[in-house]
Amino acid sequence: MMDIARLRQAGPYEWTLPPSAGEGGGEVRLFADAELLRGMDDKVLEQIRNVARLPGLVGAAMTMPDAHWGYGFPIGGVAAFDADAGGVVSAGGVGFDISCGIRCLRTDLSWEQLAPQRHHLADSLFREIPAGVGEEGRLRLSVRELEQVMRQGAHWAVAQGFGPADDLPYIEERGCVGGAEPDWVSDLAKKRQLGEMGTLGSGNHYLEVQVVDRIHDEAAAAAFGLRVGQVLVSIHCGSRGLGHQIGTDYLLLLAKSAASLGLTLPDRELACAPIRSDVGQHYLGAMNSAINCALANRQILAALTRGVLARYWPSARLDTLFDVSHNTCKVERHRVEGRERTLYVHRKGATRAFGPGHAGLPDAYQAVGQPVIIGGSMGTGSYILAGNPPEQNRAFASASHGAGRAMSRHQALKFWHGRQLVDELAARGILIRSGSLRGVAEEAPGAYKDVDRVAEVTEAAGLARRVAFLRPKICIKG
Repeated sequence: MMDIARLRQAGPYEWTLPPSAGEGGGEVRLFADAELLRGMDDKVLEQIRNVARLPGLVGAAMTMPDAHWGYGFPIGGVAAFDADAGGVVSAGGVGFDISCGIRCLRTDLSWEQLAPQRHHLADSLFREIPAGVGEEGRLRLSVRELEQVMRQGAHWAVAQGFGPADDLPYIEERGCVGGAEPDWVSDLAKKRQLGEMGTLGSGNHYLEVQVVDRIHDEAAAAAFGLRVGQVLVSIHCGSRGLGHQIGTDYLLLLAKSAASLGLTLPDRELACAPIRSDVGQHYLGAMNSAINCALANRQILAALTRGVLARYWPSARLDTLFDVSHNTCKVERHRVEGRERTLYVHRKGATRAFGPGHAGLPDAYQAVGQPVIIGGSMGTGSYILAGNPPEQNRAFASASHGAGRAMSRHQALKFWHGRQLVDELAARGILIRSGSLRGVAEEAPGAYKDVDRVAEVTEAAGLARRVAFLRPKICIKG
C-alpha cells in the first residue's frame, strides 16, 4: 500500500512527490485519486522517482491512474526526453511487450442478432485464433519476409490480403512507424517471430466480443459510430516473441554501455543510452521494427476475426474503430512552456491520446479527438474514451491503458481457480475460452483495479473523456 502522506496534492486528481534532500532530478507527478493511490505499491513511487532522475527529462515523470509496479518504469509510466538536451531512450520505459495494444473493431450487428450463436461463435474464435504461450499460427515467414513486415507494418498485411486498406487510417501511425531498422534486431529475435504472426499470445492478451452498454458522450459516440446494443470486438496483443527478445537483448546492451557513455543509472532496470548515441539509435531502430510487427499482427488477427464472423453473418461489417499501442517510445511534437519541441515520449502501459484537431488523426475524428481504449479484465468491462486538447491533458497526450493490476499473478493463484471462474462468468452470461485454466486464474477480474474508477479518474484528471462502456460477452485467452 502506498503511503500518500509522502505526496503533495497539486490538484483534485494530481499529486507530486517532493524530492528528498540532495536527491536531485526532475518533477514527479501522479494522476490519481487517494483511493487509487492507496491501492498502489510503494514501489511505484520509487520507480517513478528514479525515472525523474534520468538525463534530458522534459517536464515531469508521470504515472497514470492505473499505475502499478513494473520493470524499470512502473506500468502506467510516462516520460518525455529531448535529444538536444542529452535525453535518453530507455528499454525499461517501453517494456518487453513492445507495442502491445488494442485493435477495436466496430460491427453493424446487435447483441440480439449475435446472441443465439454465441456458443458456436466462441468455439469458432477459439479454434481459429491461435492463443497461448509460444503458440504459432498458420502463417510461416522467411527471415526476408519478416524484415519486410518490420519495415512496412500493417501495410504488409494488407498487401498480403489481410483486410482492406480502409483500415490503415484508423491505425496509430496509419499502420507503419518510420525509423525501423531490422539490421539492429538479433537473429534470435527474428527466429522467435517467424511462426508467431497472427497469434494472440498469453497473459493479459485476449480477443473479446463486447456490447456497447451505455454512452457517456453522444457527440463523440456518433463520430466513432457507436450505439447502445452494438457488438464490438477488441483484440489485445503485441509483438510477441520478437518484442520480448528485443527488450531482453537491449536491456543487456544498454546496461553494459551506460558506464562507457558516462551515465549513472539510479536503477539497473532503467538501462538507457543517449538518444543520439549509436546504441540508442540501434535500440530505436529495433523497437520500431517490433512496433510494425505488432501493427501487422493485429491486422492479421482482425482479418481472421472477420473470417470467423462471416461464416455466421456473411453480410456483416467489421470496420476498424481504432488501433493504438501502449508500450512505445514515440517521436512527437509537444508545446512546452510556450515552445514547440521534438520529444521522445516513453509510454509504458499508457496510451497515446491526441486531442481534437491533431494532424495525426483521421478526418472522421478531427472534431472529437482520438479514440482511447481502456481495456478491462474479463468479467468487468472496458471503456472507449476520447483524447482531450493539450490545455486539458498535461501528460504529453497520454492516458490510462487498462484497469491495472491490483495484485500479482502469483497472488491471484492463491485466491482463484480457473474452472471456478469460467463457471461463475458463464452464469453471468460471459463465455471464456482458454487453453490454460491457470492463465484464467492469473487474470481473474478481482486481480485488477476497478476499471470504472480508473476511467472516471482518467476523465476527471483531464487525460481523456469517457465515450462508451463496453460489457464483455465472449473472451478468448491463451
